[in-house]
Amino acid sequence: MSAERELDAAGVTAPALRDAYRRCRALNAQHGRTYYLATRLLSPEQRPAVHALYGFARWVDDVVDDVHSGPDEKSAALGAIDERLRAALTDRSTDDPVLAALIDTVHRYDIPVRHFQDFMASMRMDLTVTDYPAFADLERYVHGSAAVIGLQVLPVLGTTVPRADAEPAAAALGVAFQLTNFIRDVGEDLDRGRVYLPADELAAFGVDRERLLHARATGRADQQVRAALRDQVRRAREVYARAWPGIGMLAPRSRPCVLTAYRLYGRILDLVEDADCDVLSRRVAVSNGRRLAVALPALARAVFARAA
Repeated sequence: MSAERELDAAGVTAPALRDAYRRCRALNAQHGRTYYLATRLLSPEQRPAVHALYGFARWVDDVVDDVHSGPDEKSAALGAIDERLRAALTDRSTDDPVLAALIDTVHRYDIPVRHFQDFMASMRMDLTVTDYPAFADLERYVHGSAAVIGLQVLPVLGTTVPRADAEPAAAALGVAFQLTNFIRDVGEDLDRGRVYLPADELAAFGVDRERLLHARATGRADQQVRAALRDQVRRAREVYARAWPGIGMLAPRSRPCVLTAYRLYGRILDLVEDADCDVLSRRVAVSNGRRLAVALPALARAVFARAA
């Protein structure tokens, strides 16, 4: 379905606002392959809002990960975004297309502002924090970088129970996806000077940053590194298990989308294990064939749910 039909279904009529939502949709299509595929399973009127939420997160994340900018430049850029976000939330007006779509979505779905404040706080952490001594330290970061993403999207998805009852599972699913990224991208994160795996848990297997860097440099993960990563996969699966009941709490029309994302991200963990947790020399990815094999049945369920 075209962006125009989605915007019509969502009741977005102002030309400038339609342009803003189109910009967010393009960001999602370009950068979030698994995420974008899953959004195609939402009803048309839901998609622009999810694109807006993703577009804002992508914008900020790109600032943090910009290899051509130093910490001071990144800090100034995040400060400017934060200031413009606060002003836009207050005035309900902005000339930035990504923020315009975001603010419209926030007000349409009554999304709590604190979720965006927590997100920005975690993004600022990325400028100064490069290691996490224990999972308790990492939890603060993943709350703002991942849990709140699930909480932002939840009002758009809708629930069959009071929203507060579904929030813990929605937050857990965001964290599960983030932990999956940490495991898959451990090598790339090392290249950026960061380790998102708890140091004390790595140390239990005789692994530290230097050992990870050696594995990255040589392209060979030793048995200790593999064992440490297997332990991180185990924890991620436990978080997926906590998130699972939440899918049944969603509005029926939204379940195929979230179930598809759940299965595709879970498949990444399968691929990590299939590679014997040797992810420091290459990046595992779900094949296009597998994406379609999961998405097509979900599409049929989505169409049925909308018809029902």
